[in-house]
Amino acid sequence: MVDYTEGAGIQYHIGTKKEDVGKYVILPGDPKRCQKIAQYFDAPVLVADSREFVTYTGTLDGVRVSVTSTGIGGASASIALEELCNCGADTFIRVGTCGGMQTEVCGGDLVIATGAIRMEGTSKEYAPIEYPAISDLEVTNALVSAAKKGGISYHTGVVQCKDSFYGQHQPEKHPVGYELLEKWNAWLRMGCMASEMESAALFIVGAYRRVKVGSVFLVVANQEREKQGLPNKQVHDTDSAIKVAVQAIRELIWEEKQKGV
Repeated sequence: MVDYTEGAGIQYHIGTKKEDVGKYVILPGDPKRCQKIAQYFDAPVLVADSREFVTYTGTLDGVRVSVTSTGIGGASASIALEELCNCGADTFIRVGTCGGMQTEVCGGDLVIATGAIRMEGTSKEYAPIEYPAISDLEVTNALVSAAKKGGISYHTGVVQCKDSFYGQHQPEKHPVGYELLEKWNAWLRMGCMASEMESAALFIVGAYRRVKVGSVFLVVANQEREKQGLPNKQVHDTDSAIKVAVQAIRELIWEEKQKGV
């Protein structure tokens, strides 16, 4: 591959060197969320700020950890994951927002993904569509444990990933709205918990790179509850999801210490 940094020794898009990044990385979409997450680390330092990719590194329980924003969607998220893997990171937790789909999924709840519907384009450039996008079991179990310990309402299950935000929210205005609506109804009938944009690509790239990836989301609201005239509060504060991700990393660190890793 061409070295687009011309020997600078940094990753072309995210701007980090190998020594900049910890083993564990939290992946929000929004660059502005990185500083908020880094405040949960000990001695966090801004190590890179390039395009939509902002990276802070600090420690948790004596182990180096990082947070890197991915921007919106699978394409930029896959770049972040690839380049963080190049820097030596091997355990990732996506923290973001989603829209609930099943009516029991309410604004303010968390959804922990066990798998993702690959209704986006990035993952198709890595694996045939028959290959499933699933989260890492150890990371997922750590997220569930953290949510339980925090007394936070959560759901586990499959999430739907797409490339078009407005294809979800205004499908009838799109030329292919007939397809979007039919598939949405199929996902609902299959018990899909929520809709978001990055996990399918991250799970597939993670499988390809042989690293661990999990996801936890704050439910902002639920359009299906709105359709049925049910209460549909909106919640935008992602702090509960961040706390669960941080606690999950602490548990993963503890488990690895027990194994002598």
